[in-house]
Amino acid sequence: MKKAVFVLIGLILTAQPAFADNLTEVDVFMKERLNGIMRLLEDKTLSKEVRNEKIVAIITEAFDFTTMAKLSLGKKHWPGLSKEDKKRFTDLFIERLKTSYLEKLDLYDDEKIVYSKPVQVKKKIQMMTELVSGDSKITMLYKLYQSKKKGWQVYDLELEGVSLITTYRSQFNEVLATGSMNDLFAKLERSDDQ
Repeated sequence: MKKAVFVLIGLILTAQPAFADNLTEVDVFMKERLNGIMRLLEDKTLSKEVRNEKIVAIITEAFDFTTMAKLSLGKKHWPGLSKEDKKRFTDLFIERLKTSYLEKLDLYDDEKIVYSKPVQVKKKIQMMTELVSGDSKITMLYKLYQSKKKGWQVYDLELEGVSLITTYRSQFNEVLATGSMNDLFAKLERSDDQ
């Protein structure tokens, strides 16, 4: 019995540094990427096109767009899609996310990012940030999981408490409630053209 207790205590003690290491990894990972984006936004020597290419490279590394696409369509619709439709939807969704992200960055006006320490939530990690400009601030909660191939990846983002994935899922469900997947493809393609 004593041996089992010592083994259990040993496991608990060795697990805590692993969680601490994960939290440190995520802290460094997110700060490097977000600070990199802020530096690009502040660099007035870059053309908008070059700046956007560099920003897309950073977010592509940090965000798991494929998982986000799957989550946004949800268990109700994703499993029934053919392999080709999954790829088509994922490509359109990724393009929409990137465009939306870049459009929001165009509103940048000398804000500063305030970081909170990441917190462990089961096997995932969440990191709260605040975008501060004068008296106003916008909270953003990045939700990350650890991918075996790519390391830490963002799979959802809450803006002022509203999940990006949940918002998209609601919009997509609305289209699919009265239409088909082709209707959703057409809608996503139209939004890409704008």
